[in-house]
Amino acid sequence: MIDIHCHILPEVDDGPKSWEVAEAMCRRAAADGIEHMVATPHSNDRYFYDREYLSKLLHELQRRIGDKPVLSIGCDFHLSYENMQSALQTPERYRIANSRYLLVEFSNFSIPPQVDEWFTNMNHAGTTPIITHPERNPILQESPQRVLEWIELGCTVQVTASVFTGSWGARARQVAGWLLQKKAVHFLATDAHDTERRPPVLSAARKIVTKQYGEATAHALVEANPRAVMNDQPLA
Repeated sequence: MIDIHCHILPEVDDGPKSWEVAEAMCRRAAADGIEHMVATPHSNDRYFYDREYLSKLLHELQRRIGDKPVLSIGCDFHLSYENMQSALQTPERYRIANSRYLLVEFSNFSIPPQVDEWFTNMNHAGTTPIITHPERNPILQESPQRVLEWIELGCTVQVTASVFTGSWGARARQVAGWLLQKKAVHFLATDAHDTERRPPVLSAARKIVTKQYGEATAHALVEANPRAVMNDQPLA
């Protein structure tokens, strides 16, 4: 399995506060069957995103844990006005590894009015946005139809794996199921932050999705589609 969204770099955001916890998270992920993880530090009003510095931390973490899991760099990109303008100018600063794919996160309090135009412009310029955890967003929980409209603009969608095991409540689980039924989910990811409350585990959700939606769907969400991202290929 491949996890395209997790917070495993130490001391850079609200993820692990030490190298020891970061290393433990990687070991936990490997034990769960995760072969490749994308470290996605936040870029928002609270946390500055320095790609060069973060890449050095990534290489040090890889050195400490060995070759499993393989680590790549990405970004948990907050859709603020300043960020959106920056990504139009230098999208490669924020995208996953050397791919066309960019994780984007909405605020819980507002949706930028210019977001449809921004998604369109980004797509035309060769960047594919991946909307992260819309099922957990209070605004989108009330209007999940908007997610379908953004897919029409070229976006893809990532749902949090632990939603299916009940960690985020009934409403988030209901919206995630609705999106899956609409074929509007392309990835499951851990969005892990630690080893206990938000651990890097995909296998439990994979089993649930397999049982409820079939093995082909589960395989696409945790293997085929994430692998396409890492290989900078379009989704099947």
